[in-house]
Amino acid sequence: MSAIHVRQAVLADLDAVADLFDHYRQFYGQASDLAAARAFLKARFEHGESTIFLAESEGQALGFTQLYPSFSSVSMARVFVLNDLYVIPTARRLGVGQSLLNAAAVHAKQLGAVRLSLTTAVDNQSAQALYESQGWGRDQKFYTYHLALK
Repeated sequence: MSAIHVRQAVLADLDAVADLFDHYRQFYGQASDLAAARAFLKARFEHGESTIFLAESEGQALGFTQLYPSFSSVSMARVFVLNDLYVIPTARRLGVGQSLLNAAAVHAKQLGAVRLSLTTAVDNQSAQALYESQGWGRDQKFYTYHLALK
């Protein structure tokens, strides 16, 4: 594989990112729904509600990550939630995930964020190994709780 290029995705990348997003959702046990994935991402692009980075090599989409802006009241500063990270199976362990994480960190720093946060499945040990190898630390102070609204 030639060099991995990571760049911020734009609306013209919608089809490539939607395909990756649909596979990402399937990885987490959701049924494939490319039309809904496309509509969801199109709304994020049109409303400026997230930042998506796309990793490519020789014109092939290899992976993506999506960041959502937020704020920390305690820090009184901007933070980003790295909500999605996906790399196609044939490109795993080739530095694609690392490149996407690096692009996310650079972007967040440029915007003055004090933190990137993410959550991953308890059994997703390969992702945990990647995050820890890149300096991400598992939170030891806080529990995450969710309230289902639907």
